[in-house]
Amino acid sequence: MNRARVLVVVRYGLLVLVLAAVVWALAGSWDEVSRELGRMSAPAIVLALVLTLGAPLCTLVGWRILLADLGTRLPLAPAASVFFVGQLGKYVPGSVWTVLAQAEMGARLGVPRRRMAVTGLLSIGLAILCGSLLGVVALPRLLARGSSPVTAWVVVAAVVVGAVLFWPRLLNAMVALGLRVLRREPLEHGLGGRAVLATAAWFTGAWVSAGVGVAVLVRSLQPAASLTDLAVAGVCGFALASAAGQLSVLVPAGVGVRDGVLALLLVTFMPLSAATAVVVVARFLAIVADLLVAGGGWAWGRRQHLLGSAG
Repeated sequence: MNRARVLVVVRYGLLVLVLAAVVWALAGSWDEVSRELGRMSAPAIVLALVLTLGAPLCTLVGWRILLADLGTRLPLAPAASVFFVGQLGKYVPGSVWTVLAQAEMGARLGVPRRRMAVTGLLSIGLAILCGSLLGVVALPRLLARGSSPVTAWVVVAAVVVGAVLFWPRLLNAMVALGLRVLRREPLEHGLGGRAVLATAAWFTGAWVSAGVGVAVLVRSLQPAASLTDLAVAGVCGFALASAAGQLSVLVPAGVGVRDGVLALLLVTFMPLSAATAVVVVARFLAIVADLLVAGGGWAWGRRQHLLGSAG
């Protein structure tokens, strides 16, 4: 068995173990969790779904800005088709499938595969960076495993680190180094500062939109939750948990990792059964949102022959 096949077996084996652990954990407290699910209001779930849908839409805008800065301006419809259908690749162990799918579809629109692949990799990296910087606010609470005040130095440190890492000269140097390590040709030109800032703003907006959706679910079960708890554990905590999930490339879409980190943050101010219910519904809504936008992208792509055989 070659190395690639072994890695695939390991990834799917890990996925099975993670899912088994999740099922086992839910089964042990399902009576309490099911009661909390019954308490969650329908308007809150609908509003949370709308906010969750905002995340892929914001991410699309940022991805499109990066692609345009690298030399290709795709109209909104084909860009959405390529991006949303390709994003389904994150449900396969290993984030590379998203990039490969987008590169293949983009090639049918005349976009060089390397440019599309670099845009995809940059998007993943910048999204993780934005989520991590926003999530730093929730880190003291996660480490303390209890309510912890947000100190000014945490916010200041996040701003300073963000300013350094998003400095175009440093960012371009890191991209160039990465391409050399991968033995790929360098970019035709470096990323512009305006494009980097705009992309970071949209990616951060995506994390905030989905995080507010989580906060809505929390408020439905925990009406007494303070705005600080909702903002730190809900919004910033979701960003931190999702960034950690994206870094765990061996499991698809951060399954288990994102959910576990988010649950640890939520139990700092609400019962475990309620936190588990929020995590379960948030994961379900994320999948529904991905399927909805991918369905629209798939329908457009089929009409434009982006998904069939070439020619």
